[in-house]
Amino acid sequence: MPKGQTKRRPKTTERLLAAAFETFADRGFYGASIEEICDRADLTRGAFYYHYRTKEDLFFGLFELHAQRVVDRLARAIEEVRDAPDPLSTLIARTSAVDDSERRWYLLSMEFTLHAIRNPETARALAEHDRRLRAEIVRLLGTLFDRLGRRTTADLDSLARFVTALHEGSLAQSLVEPDQLAPDELATTYLPPLIKAISRSRATRKTDQ
Repeated sequence: MPKGQTKRRPKTTERLLAAAFETFADRGFYGASIEEICDRADLTRGAFYYHYRTKEDLFFGLFELHAQRVVDRLARAIEEVRDAPDPLSTLIARTSAVDDSERRWYLLSMEFTLHAIRNPETARALAEHDRRLRAEIVRLLGTLFDRLGRRTTADLDSLARFVTALHEGSLAQSLVEPDQLAPDELATTYLPPLIKAISRSRATRKTDQ
């Protein structure tokens, strides 16, 4: 590949992903066309097909960007709990904030999930992306329990699935009834007692031994 094309490729990809996110948010995954995405990015269809095969490929590119933001935000929040008087409440507050970008991503990801459920091959691809993100969350949950001085008695992969389900379910209800339920209300109420129920103090464990 000529050197000029190599340098331009990340910029082109960035423009396509940004345009895709805005177009998907405005039109929905099904309603958005490749032509609209290219027009918004001010790129040709040839540039699109040089980097991506389908709208699904664009979605998975966006998924990876969002997954990295999730991991980075969770990692920063876990670092902050070290000196917090109420570590879990601090963690939940730091990871439950919902801005317009998060709201738009949620709508897009829910629509794409329904699309994947109807298409087994897409479902397998989505499950693999979910698995990689969950592996990072599992790693960070292990760090969190260390920060809390507790040893978990639960399977961390299952816990990561539960926390994800709680977050997504709470967000759905909050978006439908914003005046009735804050995005972090259910997590703040139920996660701290759950964490205590499925773990034990490391100091207590040593004493028992």
